[in-house]
Parts: sequence; C-alpha cells; structure tokens
Amino acid sequence: MFKSHFLISSLQVVAHFAWSIIYFPLWWYSVGFLRFVSKIISFWKGEERSLGFTVWVRNWFVPMYGQADFAGRLISFFIRTVQIIVRGLVMLLWIIIGLALMSAWLALPVAIILATAYQLLEK
Repeated sequence: MFKSHFLISSLQVVAHFAWSIIYFPLWWYSVGFLRFVSKIISFWKGEERSLGFTVWVRNWFVPMYGQADFAGRLISFFIRTVQIIVRGLVMLLWIIIGLALMSAWLALPVAIILATAYQLLEK
C-alpha cells in the first residue's frame, strides 16, 4: 500500500515538474509578457500624470497668472515651451527605459539558455 501511494505521488510530482518546464516558455511569452507590458503602461500613465505633460500641452497658449497682455502671453509661451520640452524629454526617457525592459523580458530566457549551453559545452 505504501509503495503504490509513493509511486503514484512520485509520478504526479515528476509529471507536474515536466509540465512546468514545458509550460514556462508559453507563459513567459504570452501571459507573463502581457502582464509585464500592462505594468509598464500603468507606470507610464502614472509618470505622465506625475509630470503633467498633457496639462502643459493643453494650456500651451493660455496666459499664465491671467496676464493677457502681449508680454505676459509671450513669457507664458516660452516658459511653457521650455517646460514641455523638458517634461517631454523625461517622458521619452521613461518610454525608452520601458521599451528596453520589455526587450530584456523577451531576450532573457534565450540569453540564459545560450549562456548555460556555452558553459556546458566549453571545456
């Protein structure tokens, strides 16, 4: 009785382990990648909200502090232009970092397999 339970349990553990190894690449490149991308997009949205980039763009031609004369409009335009450029560059940096992380996510399993194969085959 003990031997049959042990044998059945052992086979179940081996089958589960084999299924995990087979399923991992499928999960990594489908569900796992989509979850990772959704987190990156959520991060980008939070950073955009933090920077207020769209608010600055929407109010680009609105005079600051209610000064509607020519000098006030001109100063507001240049100040907002500088703010939009700087905030846009910061947002671009976050986008580049996010895209690099997504590329790393896709390349990581392949790199690990190649590095492991290199270590095993080099003698």
